[in-house]
Amino acid sequence: MNASKSSEQPLNVAVVGATGYAGGEVLRILLQHPAYHQGKLSIGSLMAGSSAGVSVAEAMPHLPQLAHRTIEASDIDKLREHDVVFLGLPHGHSAKIAEQLPEDTLVIDCAADFRLRNAEDWEEYYGGTYAGSWPYGIPEMPGARQAIAASNRVAIPGCFPTGATLAIWPAVAKGLIKSHINLVSITGVSGGGKKASVGLLGSETMGSLKAYNTAGKHRHNPEIVQNLQAVGGQNIRLSFTPVLAPLPRGILSTATAALADGVDEATVRAAYEQAYADEPFVHLLAPGQQPQTQSVVGSNACQVQVEVDHKAGTVLLTSAIDNLCKGTAGAAVQCMNISLGYEETAGLAIAGVAP
Repeated sequence: MNASKSSEQPLNVAVVGATGYAGGEVLRILLQHPAYHQGKLSIGSLMAGSSAGVSVAEAMPHLPQLAHRTIEASDIDKLREHDVVFLGLPHGHSAKIAEQLPEDTLVIDCAADFRLRNAEDWEEYYGGTYAGSWPYGIPEMPGARQAIAASNRVAIPGCFPTGATLAIWPAVAKGLIKSHINLVSITGVSGGGKKASVGLLGSETMGSLKAYNTAGKHRHNPEIVQNLQAVGGQNIRLSFTPVLAPLPRGILSTATAALADGVDEATVRAAYEQAYADEPFVHLLAPGQQPQTQSVVGSNACQVQVEVDHKAGTVLLTSAIDNLCKGTAGAAVQCMNISLGYEETAGLAIAGVAP
């Protein structure tokens, strides 16, 4: 698909799962998109399950531009009338919808249905029917931008894999670290979605930190390994510990690995400078400055830092992202821009909200 179609009539965009955190964030970003304000992109059907029949004013009061709209029940026939469909559904639901949409519809899936290339990984971590894989939505990875531009199907990464991959892949691609990587990622509660859950209640999370799905059990574990293998890390051994923190948004990832023989901090920094020199959303911080989630809230930015612990012979690779923006919906719009031929940064904030 190409944005030139919009010269005749606006591209029509639908969001399925519109009232979830991912769907609502997609809508927030689209409302800031220059193509929307120029009349070249229109927001069509807003669909959801249990929220069908509810007004946007009630379901998402932070989107006053759409307050007059009503959430619709999912309808494949209506979706076929749209040029772009964002799927913000629970895992395992996207494939059934996607297979019924025309090949020339740009379908962007924010769930896990098409992320994994290995059917055995899907069976182990998700279960159910394996739907295959689509081009993967981290444009900053080698070759990803070209694959996204050439496809009408895009799988948006998980939020943990986004922060972790952007922190680690340049070191893996250049062979700067050994294969055993220890990763700790601290996340805000919105990563658990909008569904009711006792473990995400304020009284359960405020003033507390908790590791969960530890020792390789988290569903994003194989996705991170897959990404690092794709850039040359064939023998990757990942120890991943996610930690829940009392924050609405944000993920801080810290990865530690032993340096390869003969590698120093200057070599590591040079590799990251080269990898991200032309990337508008990934910012390698100056030495001594650490990424922090408050600096990227509301933006599609990712802050990265690299630092060598000479006494331990290890490197610390750190990143901070907004899990709902760069970690989900921002990446989805970024991939839409690439696929449609828009400016890649269109509608997406680079500056965060602080304090």
